[in-house]
Amino acid sequence: MQSVLEVNNLRTRFGTQDGTVYAVNGVSFSIDEGEMLGVVGESGSGKSVTMMSLLKLIPMPPGEIASGEAIFEGNDLLQMEPDELRQLRGHHIGFIFQDPMTSLNPVLTVGHQIMEPLRTHLGMSRQEATARATELLELVGIPMAEQRLKDYPHQFSGGMRQRVVIAIALGCNPKLLIADEPTTALDVTIQAQIIDLIKRLQKEFGMAIVWISHDLGVVAGLADRVAVMYGGLIVEKADVRELYTNPQHPYTRGLLGSLPRLDGTDDKLVNIKGQPPNLRQEPTSCPFAPRCDYAFDRCLKENPILDSVKNNGGGMHEVACWWDIDAEKPRYD
Repeated sequence: MQSVLEVNNLRTRFGTQDGTVYAVNGVSFSIDEGEMLGVVGESGSGKSVTMMSLLKLIPMPPGEIASGEAIFEGNDLLQMEPDELRQLRGHHIGFIFQDPMTSLNPVLTVGHQIMEPLRTHLGMSRQEATARATELLELVGIPMAEQRLKDYPHQFSGGMRQRVVIAIALGCNPKLLIADEPTTALDVTIQAQIIDLIKRLQKEFGMAIVWISHDLGVVAGLADRVAVMYGGLIVEKADVRELYTNPQHPYTRGLLGSLPRLDGTDDKLVNIKGQPPNLRQEPTSCPFAPRCDYAFDRCLKENPILDSVKNNGGGMHEVACWWDIDAEKPRYD
């Protein structure tokens, strides 16, 4: 299957009054056509900054993309001029942000905001764009779609606003959709509706999707592969079933252990001790070492790189850890 996006060694930092913040520290991943990649991790792990860096959506300054490449359809996104990126964003790459109220302009009608990229990128006439906007609102499940084009964002509920944002992101049939915690601000029933909608639309359009979340339960039912981030790094990558049944990084095990179980087991929930890493220090050792029960001398001196490990399911499984949890010994003697 052909790769839609390949990211190599992405590093993003921010200059602040208190010093440099090393937000993303050498992230590499790829995503294929029609695939859904889940990116998980606690708040501050670098998930959103990684994806926003790809499209240069971070403020620069204080932000700076220090190194890396992001190859999309043969072109490096990080080397593109602003005008080139503007043509790409919203056309070939769609982006769904966390909060629909900050994504939508409160003084413009919903119809105007859906139609603008259609006219800009696809050259549609007003009549064509109106018809397409109506079709998109119907596609995402908003009733009386044609009449609602004239409404403003405040006239929609939170779930409906998120559907509008999805309609805008899908308007130009993008090859890649990046969804940044699109259900975080919604109640559980609306979350389920949005997730079902995304799954249906992916099957219909065959898009590649990057789904950013801190909710491992949501990702389990959505993703084909999962990348776990911590301290601005990917610490584990695997097929979704493999990751959930055979986690190899202590942080991943801690995250999964913190989820309540419904299978009748009475295992206690795991509490990951300690605090997230200080990102004002560039990582030269394993960022999880201060919180890890398995840490030994090498963890405190050297940062492990992602390396392949045994996969019970037969697919790719990579982990950045010096300790082999199953063998109860250092991974590399």
